[in-house]
Amino acid sequence: MVVAVEWGHGKRANVLSDYTFAVRDGRGRLQTIGKAYSGLADKEIAQRTGWFLEHAVGRRGHALTVSPEVVIEVAFDIIQKSGLHESGFALRFPRIVRIRDDKPPADIDTLERVGEIYKAMLVREGVEH
Repeated sequence: MVVAVEWGHGKRANVLSDYTFAVRDGRGRLQTIGKAYSGLADKEIAQRTGWFLEHAVGRRGHALTVSPEVVIEVAFDIIQKSGLHESGFALRFPRIVRIRDDKPPADIDTLERVGEIYKAMLVREGVEH
């Protein structure tokens, strides 16, 4: 779920194209896990920019925090432990696959699910955890 957005760079300098996204923890709180700025078409990013501006609820540094309503599907290479994000994990090389307008916010992945994927990844790679 998108929780913050930032203005892009270069040809995307006039649109909000950098999306910080989160998963839900066991208490229902949103915990950031990554930031993605690739995967969506320029037209879709431009359309979403207006929505994000209308639904901004605050500012955190260069980022606008937004109402947590936009569900995204994200592909990534691996999950790693990280102190950078509130969740304690980070997705390496995240890419937005698509906006999931068909999914309600209640259906986003959980921190527990991220932990399961992380452990399964370690087992696949033969790493002790």
